[in-house]
Amino acid sequence: MSVNLLDFDAKALVGFCAEIGEKPFRARQLLRWIHRLGEADFAGMSDLAKGLRDKLSVTAVIEPPRLIGAHTAADGTRKWLLSVGAGNGIETVFIPETSRGTLCVSSQVGCALACTFCSTGRQGFNRNLTVAEIIGQLWWANKTLAEEFEGEPARDRAVTNVVMMGMGEPLANFENVVTALDLMLDDNAYGLSRRRVTVSTSGLVPAMDRLRERCPVALAVSLHAPNDALRDQLVPINRKYPIKELLAACNRYLQAAPRDFITFEYVMLDGVNDSMAHAHELVKLAADVPCKFNLIPFNAFPDSGYKRSSPDAVCRFRDVLMRAGLVTTVRKTRGDDIDAACGQLAGKVLDKTRRTSRALMNAAR
Repeated sequence: MSVNLLDFDAKALVGFCAEIGEKPFRARQLLRWIHRLGEADFAGMSDLAKGLRDKLSVTAVIEPPRLIGAHTAADGTRKWLLSVGAGNGIETVFIPETSRGTLCVSSQVGCALACTFCSTGRQGFNRNLTVAEIIGQLWWANKTLAEEFEGEPARDRAVTNVVMMGMGEPLANFENVVTALDLMLDDNAYGLSRRRVTVSTSGLVPAMDRLRERCPVALAVSLHAPNDALRDQLVPINRKYPIKELLAACNRYLQAAPRDFITFEYVMLDGVNDSMAHAHELVKLAADVPCKFNLIPFNAFPDSGYKRSSPDAVCRFRDVLMRAGLVTTVRKTRGDDIDAACGQLAGKVLDKTRRTSRALMNAAR
């Protein structure tokens, strides 16, 4: 059975090359061909010996998730629906800006953490994505965009930033996500800096500590509430790892992080977490950890039960934080006309309900 080389980081590729009787430098060549040049056909890898190319053609494949749907928003945001087999699909979003292009990458088919304001969580959970399915989203985006921008050298690597903020909780799929991160950072693969790769988590404290030790990249924490009573309702994992433990983990993470702050994400829900009292509570929390706040207007989905805070309420909330000296931004909503905005990603998830509770318990360990 052929192996998918998108599943392999540099170390694994060295091991694979050894198994087929090839020297370690072949792994570096393969990394560049696969990830930097987006080549999926071994016959096109011109600096590999013909014997090696023939050997690869019968032992390996380069197989990213298959495209099954694509949409482009009025603001240029792109959303791709990619098949990961057995009737499941994941969504990947590309957000173009003048000075950068950000790819929002999924890590699971669905999500077991069931945050109440998130469309993905409403769909339940099927399984973790493989390394090939995670890095394959970046592979697909770079290849697709490079072909569109052919002849424009400045745009041949359209993806400059990656955020692990798509479907799923990245740290609940730790090993596969970290292997994908290694490829993103590898100079022979995508060559992204740690500051340009962000992992978002709902607060899996032990996994945050493991990430600090294994592959510290920029970190964003889905906070969404200033106290445990409210966060228990909005972000159920808080019942396992309450805010005090979460903030302590943030401070530990900063010892190795590429940035000197944690980004706290805070979705603005009308009449739920957007009062001035909530803002003042956040100011007190921020005294315990260097941070910046990213306020996110709620993006509606069917039967969510929530409404977006008014622009005036968001501004008043932001002003309380800023007057306290906290760096605070209001995220510009991108791609909401194609359901590609924050909290709207849904894909196609065949929920395995017995796995949902099991995955939540495993992730919380």
